Amino acid sequence: QVQLVESGGGLVQAGGSLRLSCAASGRTFSGYTMGWFRQAPGKEREFVATINWRGGGTLYADAVKGRFTISRDNAKNTVYLQMNNLKPEDTAVYYCAATSSIWRTRANEYDYWGQGTQVTVSS
Repeated sequence: QVQLVESGGGLVQAGGSLRLSCAASGRTFSGYTMGWFRQAPGKEREFVATINWRGGGTLYADAVKGRFTISRDNAKNTVYLQMNNLKPEDTAVYYCAATSSIWRTRANEYDYWGQGTQVTVSS
């Protein structure tokens, strides 16, 4: 079992930045691929980014490529999402998730989820 707790969300103006954190506890964090997803009101949960267990491989959704960066610190059992040049369409609840597989971009392929953190971008 892996427990995930997100933090770092908030209200920011368009063009601003936020860094989300996801602290993991429980089973060996370093053995899991980590991902970030988001869900806007009335929409399905969508993939944002994923990073493999060593941190050397990453994958991004086209909508965030070049603006968001996913990283992880296995010594701190934490995964991060640095979000720059935020846009109003980035407004959503952001979730981190863990899977024992790699290169997974679908929500149903992840085994563990955090409770989410709200990100609101004003225009």
